[in-house]
Order: sequence, then C-alpha cells, then structure tokens
Amino acid sequence: MATYTLKLRRYLPETGAPPFWQEFGVELEPHRSVLEGILQARDRVDGSIGIRCSCKAAICGSCGVRINGRPGLACHTHLDAAATASKDGAIVVEPMGNMPVLKDLITDMEAVHWQKMRRVTPWLLPDGPPPEREYIVPHENMVDVTQSMACIQCGACVSDCLSMEVDPEFIGPAALAKAYRFVGDPRDGRQRERLEDLAEDPHGLYDCTHCFKCMDACPKGVDPMSQIMRLRRVAGADHGIDDRNNGHRHERAFVENIGRYGTLAEAELLPDSYGGKFHPRALPELISSLPVALKGLLRGKIAPGAALRHHKLPDQAEIRRIYETVQGRAQRHELNLYVTGEDEQPEEAEGTEA
Repeated sequence: MATYTLKLRRYLPETGAPPFWQEFGVELEPHRSVLEGILQARDRVDGSIGIRCSCKAAICGSCGVRINGRPGLACHTHLDAAATASKDGAIVVEPMGNMPVLKDLITDMEAVHWQKMRRVTPWLLPDGPPPEREYIVPHENMVDVTQSMACIQCGACVSDCLSMEVDPEFIGPAALAKAYRFVGDPRDGRQRERLEDLAEDPHGLYDCTHCFKCMDACPKGVDPMSQIMRLRRVAGADHGIDDRNNGHRHERAFVENIGRYGTLAEAELLPDSYGGKFHPRALPELISSLPVALKGLLRGKIAPGAALRHHKLPDQAEIRRIYETVQGRAQRHELNLYVTGEDEQPEEAEGTEA
C-alpha cells in the first residue's frame, strides 16, 4: 500500500459557487488506477464527487479527464506514474477542456462531442439496391479504415484541440476521424458529397492547424490528425475539390513553393495560395495583409531583401528528383501505423541460432 494525494477540481452547480480545488488522501497499490483512487475518495470521504465511469478497462471511454494537465483515461493511468509526473507529488485531476462542465469531472459531451459527431453523418450511405447476400469489402480497404474505427469516443482529442479552443465551431478531430471511416469505406456511395461538405465548411477539414495535440492525447492510437490529412488528400488530389476556404490551393502553394526553392518562401505563400501576385483573387488578400507586413518590417521580423528575393538551396537537382519520384508514383502510398506498425521486423542474420 502507498499513500497518494489527489487534487480534484470541484464544481457544484447547485451551490452557485465557482469551481474550487480539494485534496483527498487515498491508500492503494501503486499499480492501481487514478479512477480507483477517485472512487475510493468518493466512497470513504465525500460521496458527492462526480465522475463518469463504466468498464474500468480503457474500452468505454467514459472516464476521460485531464490528469496533471494532460487528457487521458482515469482507468488507464496508474497512480505511481501520475504521481511521478506531477510537479509536487499531488495528482491533479480536472474535467476535460473545450466542453461545458456539468459537475466536478463530468462534462457535457452532448453539447460538443456528440453534436459534432452527428454533423459528419456517421453511417454508411450506399448507392443502388443492396446485394442479395452481403457487401464484400476488399481487405486493403478495411485495413485503411481500421485505425479510425478504433476510436472509443472518450473525447480526449477534443479536450486538447487548440483549433477548437480558438474556434468552438470547428468540427473537431474526433468527428473528422469518424468521417474518414466512411469516406474510406468503398460501400459508401457519397464520398464526393461528404468531402465537398467538409471542405466547403469554414469550420471543416481545413480548420485544423496541425498542432499534433490530438495525436498525443488519443489513448487508442487513432491519430485523428492523420485522418484529417487523409480527408484532405482524397478531397484535393483524388477529387480536385477547390474549396471556397482556399484550403486546397493553400496546401498546393506549399508544395510548389518548396519545389521551387527547396525552402519555404513565406512572402510568396499568400499570393501563391490565391493564384499568384497578379491574380484578381490575390489582390484583396495582399492589401488586407499590408498592416501585418508593415508591423513585421518595423519590428525587424521581415528582411525586405529576403522577402523580395528568396534564396534557393544549392542542390536543386536533388529536390527535383524527390518531387519527380513522389509525383511519378502510379498510386499514393498511405501508411496505416495502427495496423502495420512503425517499423518492419528485422530479418534474422544467417547462421544465428533460433
């Protein structure tokens, strides 16, 4: 047995008081979970502590909270690991972010998470009459969507999403990962319609800022950001959807920009995203960016010479070779790390004993 201190963020709406912190001492074996510690405190000290839980086996996703500032499953976090990661030995537990708090560690997932999940139409929409027996799906297609199917709807990625913090209307990593599960399924007959809907939405798939927070937060390796990037590739590269948000053209400008110089010419990125310096669409954007550019010049953050004439990396031939190799592939390579693993198993050297 060991003694641990849980520092819980309490919120009791019936009192009308603001949230407050309260510490509880619990005695459990180090390998026991933070959830078990909270339940012991509720059983022995204060029965009003509010937390959701069900399976206690990292399957249902009910006990999602923030532990020492990071989202995770309370039932999947050991007390000794949480105490070691804390600053002063006290395990800090608070409700997940980006969602309204109902009581203590219980958030209103309906107001944010489930509402956004319904937004992406999370069910198959096949075309034509159903087959006589069953739909036959190729193995490679199921491998492709297996990673997004592993989501347990815990909301950890939503809790840590910086885009949702800035733009609460952003559809969010969990819902967009779920959207890829159906976009990547060959049984669905509305792939283009789904992609156009998500691409044209100003809070859709191009609202992600690549902060990688959802990848770190996910306890099941769903890697929501990678699913969002897959949606973008299918929408832009496969269907050629040029959205009104300019998201696809902006990504294409990055590729062409680096292909031209080997490094990113930031001064050219904005006009290139709108068709070039002299394109009618680019002129209003350039004018609106003048105050920011002027402020950057005055503060020494922009060098006029480098902005007007960006330097090229010396080995342009090697850069072109990389581009031509990638663009010359007959089929785009999609690596699903959830299924394939990060590395191949090393081959055993000849002559070694098994």
